[in-house]
Amino acid sequence: MGTVEETYESEVRRKVTRTSYKIQETSSTTTTTTMTTQAAKLYGKDLSVYDDLDVDTLLSQLSPEEISLLAKEVDPDDNLLPPSQRCSYECEKEPTGPLDRKKLIEHINKQALETPDRPEAKPFVAGVIRGKKWEPPEQSEKEREADEQIAIDMGDEYEHALNDATQEEIIDLAAILGFHSMMNQDQYHASLLNKGQPIGLGWDGVTKATQPKAYPAEPPNLTDIDKTIRQVQEDDHTLTDLNWNNIKNISDEKFESLFEALPENTHLEVLNLTNVGLTDRVALKLAEALERNQTLRVLNMETNFVSPPVIVKIVKALLKSRTIEELRAANQRSQVLGNKIEMEITQLVEANPSLLRLGLHLEYNDARHRVASHLQRNIDRRRREIQEVRCAATIRLPRASLKQNIEVPESISSLSPSPSPQPLTPEPPMSETPEPVAPLSSDPSYPADETPSEPI
Repeated sequence: MGTVEETYESEVRRKVTRTSYKIQETSSTTTTTTMTTQAAKLYGKDLSVYDDLDVDTLLSQLSPEEISLLAKEVDPDDNLLPPSQRCSYECEKEPTGPLDRKKLIEHINKQALETPDRPEAKPFVAGVIRGKKWEPPEQSEKEREADEQIAIDMGDEYEHALNDATQEEIIDLAAILGFHSMMNQDQYHASLLNKGQPIGLGWDGVTKATQPKAYPAEPPNLTDIDKTIRQVQEDDHTLTDLNWNNIKNISDEKFESLFEALPENTHLEVLNLTNVGLTDRVALKLAEALERNQTLRVLNMETNFVSPPVIVKIVKALLKSRTIEELRAANQRSQVLGNKIEMEITQLVEANPSLLRLGLHLEYNDARHRVASHLQRNIDRRRREIQEVRCAATIRLPRASLKQNIEVPESISSLSPSPSPQPLTPEPPMSETPEPVAPLSSDPSYPADETPSEPI
């Protein structure tokens, strides 16, 4: 270990200690290896010398010329600075006056005309080829065979029709056959809608950009927040669908007032809270309200700031009430839920027998498949329940009892073609076991061509 003493102009003495390490390795043949580590240096001095230097003090000692030279070599790398301050170029000329664009263009054109062209090694002469003429390389036999067109005999009738067809008719035929590369979008849609081809757009026409259609902006949501909160608190039977979509600056106190009134409400069925700035704090209140509400069927809370763990709590709250049929909670603060959260949501959905639709972006195939399969089973179960109710409602009574209870008016009986009506004979009573009835085609829950797979 050695000690070196260094002296600076400021009469400050500092001791620098350099240490050398010896590493001894032992094996079958004992050898000794010595490795010396040297301290890093900058401009011939150790880096430890610059530890106590003050950068501001050094910059204060520089002259303006030295600072300008230093600024040209150093990039501040600050996006907040304008490019004029980050660029090292500096124009030292004084401004000659305000910018006159017309005179500037005239000056540029004049300078371009006055600048002589580059001298040509061989002057241009019309009809004379300068240099070597390019000739395409000879094709091999395989390439020539590939370029040969395959002759297809389509018959005289089709060949005559294609030879005499106009350009518009060929474009229509290409649109029908799906040859999209032979036409642009205007020609394709004009052919499908039979509007006639646009003028000037043939095979050699120039495709122009179409004017975009201007769609009017959606009208603002004019729902009175305070009024709807009072209706929910008073359990107003006329309020079954509450829509707060796209309403900005709703305070947390109003959200809490709404969610506190939900458990006691027995008429509200649809609640839309899309893009209202819902956060985790008030979303937890919503989860508590869903556990005690017994009438809400549809909940839409897309495009908010709810975290994945709170979404799990909301899905878990649906297990207690079991009245929610549709839940939409996509497009939240975190676009990706993660494998752990998705598996928790999958297990909760599989334990829920009443959920029919779920609006969530699930990244993993296993979670998507399991959720979709369970929702399909719930839909099938609900369909069978509706079918059983309809079958029970269509149990027919004996015809005799129906005829005895029906009184025919005299005006209708006088129109009967028979002169003397036959006496009513009661029919034997039918069996109490109802006959299976096929599902009605007007039921939206039944496909038109599907019948129940198991007997009722």
